[in-house]
Amino acid sequence: MQLPPASAASLMAQFSENEAQEIAAEIVRLRRVPASVADSVISDFHTHALSGRRAPRGGRHFAAALLEASFGPDKAAGLMENVSSSMAGKSFDFLEPMSAEQIAELIDGELPQTMAMILAHLRPGKASAVLAQLDSGLATEVARCIATTEHVAAEIVSIVAGALKDRAGSAVLNGKPSQNVGGIQPLVDIITRADTTTERTVLEGLDVLDAELAGEVRAQMLTFKDIVRLERRDLQRLLRTVSPAVLAVALKGASSAVLEAVRSNISNRNKEILASEMANSGPVRASQVEEARAQIVRSIREEAADGTIVIRRPEDEDFVE
Repeated sequence: MQLPPASAASLMAQFSENEAQEIAAEIVRLRRVPASVADSVISDFHTHALSGRRAPRGGRHFAAALLEASFGPDKAAGLMENVSSSMAGKSFDFLEPMSAEQIAELIDGELPQTMAMILAHLRPGKASAVLAQLDSGLATEVARCIATTEHVAAEIVSIVAGALKDRAGSAVLNGKPSQNVGGIQPLVDIITRADTTTERTVLEGLDVLDAELAGEVRAQMLTFKDIVRLERRDLQRLLRTVSPAVLAVALKGASSAVLEAVRSNISNRNKEILASEMANSGPVRASQVEEARAQIVRSIREEAADGTIVIRRPEDEDFVE
């Protein structure tokens, strides 16, 4: 925080991704550092000390800018998401060892708004498993609450977490700082990690409750047709991991753009194998096509979350006259 951004970014790039995430998390927490503390810390680095006193800088924006300068915008976005998730979930860490069934039983009877706050604090994979335990109507209402609730007071987080921990037979939680625990993206993170049945149920329920909100959620969700937005090298690497049989089923009824994207990014030999698989597979159930596509999409989502692939969005395209 005492270094110029360019120098700090150069230094940050020397750490591993996990170390960089931990450092970024501390920067977010610190926000401002008293000059006396900064001087004391710098003096401990005798041979590396900087001359003069610099204005302390911190907070989320500084951490995000530092990660972006160190790793690039796409990787930084994933790292900051990991930082935010690790900071947001502390209040309900005691739930993580529990099974989805146990958590669903523990929160049974709570208001949908309360359930939404709890799920938004959990890891997306765990939250989606809990969501799948709820009946479809309740799951839909909880999903809407996750998407439409952004800020929760620290006192409420502490009260709910403390009550749950008491109910689970544990000690009272310490208070936690105010956190952003909801919004469209947390809901997308949760339902994209759920099984296809839960994903469909939640979205169809949202269509009934709030069609506009459902549209916003779908707009941010990655789907099979989004493979046309992958960088060529990423798509080629992805296709090498998909069996021709699964790919042939997934391409049933696909758009010409998707078909062209796939065929132009596989070898001639694999094109022949794929064509043979598609010709021999014959008619298949829609559910089989959906599952084959979901299998491929899950791989894309996992790599996108890790920052190992880049997905181009229409708004990212540059226009040249």
